[in-house]
Amino acid sequence: MEELLVEEVLQLLENESDRQLKVYLNELNISDVEHLIDELPQHAVKFIETLSIKRAVNVFRILDFPTQERIIKKLQSNKLTEIVRQLPPDDRTALLGELKGDAVKKLLILLPDNDRIEALHLLGYEEDSVGRLMTPDFIAVKIDWTVSRVLSHIRRYGKNSETIDVVYVIDKDGVLLDDIRIREILLADPEVKIGELTDNRLIALNVKDPQEEAINVFRMNNRVALPVIDDQNILLGIVTIDDILWIAHEEYTEDMHKIGGTEALDEPYLDMPILKLVKKRASWLIVLFLGEMLTATAMQHFEIELEKAVVLSLFIPLIMSSGGNSGSQASTLIDPGHGIGRSNDCLLVARNAKRTDIRPIAGIDLGNNRFCSDFPMAKPRPI
Repeated sequence: MEELLVEEVLQLLENESDRQLKVYLNELNISDVEHLIDELPQHAVKFIETLSIKRAVNVFRILDFPTQERIIKKLQSNKLTEIVRQLPPDDRTALLGELKGDAVKKLLILLPDNDRIEALHLLGYEEDSVGRLMTPDFIAVKIDWTVSRVLSHIRRYGKNSETIDVVYVIDKDGVLLDDIRIREILLADPEVKIGELTDNRLIALNVKDPQEEAINVFRMNNRVALPVIDDQNILLGIVTIDDILWIAHEEYTEDMHKIGGTEALDEPYLDMPILKLVKKRASWLIVLFLGEMLTATAMQHFEIELEKAVVLSLFIPLIMSSGGNSGSQASTLIDPGHGIGRSNDCLLVARNAKRTDIRPIAGIDLGNNRFCSDFPMAKPRPI
């Protein structure tokens, strides 16, 4: 299916059928267009320019940053202006946070005054904080409003909201009091005050919270969106599940890179410059090399024993490979626990105790296996 998709698009490009290409691309799912950009990166700008503005924005926001950066550099100014202005505030903040120097100024100039102030405000939060993920586009209502008035408010302003699945209840000072699912509002009597629907089981994120903590809160509470407040409980914005999924994917990828013995890559592997890739891997390789030197130093103390029984040297590769495999197993089992918030100090002590219990059993098992495999081949020495 994907190969057929690429072939059809290539045919349209060769025939220079821009009108047909526009119709074809606008009928595809945005994930299919994203796949085309991955397969045909030389035509990425062409695809974005051909798409309708709404679909171009939806495709652009799911691309990885290196691809976005390449497109920004070559995109026509009018199309770039439309895309930047229509990007959701949280996606715009993520893009501006990745860009450097003049590229940031170039995009900020394209924004209207209100959007520029909003973007600069969001960029003022720490890089890995919840404030960088939130969007100020949400539906907030007063506690003394009726359901009928709330529904009228949603009809008027809901189109510009990131989501209307959840409505947030505030007081006259903007302090967050509760959140209500839209289902409860739709099923309630139109004359009921919104305060009668609240249950005071509010879950909120602080704007200064680390993004990893937000991932855990979403996972444990099964929410599609969560409100973001400051230290005075003033409602500032919301974070939606789609942004959390992106961050969770990045954290998981970073953990996998570290397990593989390399620094986390901030770009796709094939897009990384050779020298930068070597730098990412070299530090870990040097550490491993120094560790092996310590092993060699330790073995020198047993040089005489090895000369007396050369057969012992046959066990060195076995011990080294088993040690490496056991280390990989331990890091694979423990690191996911850390990622899902199950690695506090007490659990870390418990895990170490459990590993201590496992080590002698695993060692005895490996020793028995080696004995059983070597014993039949052993030759008796003459007396």
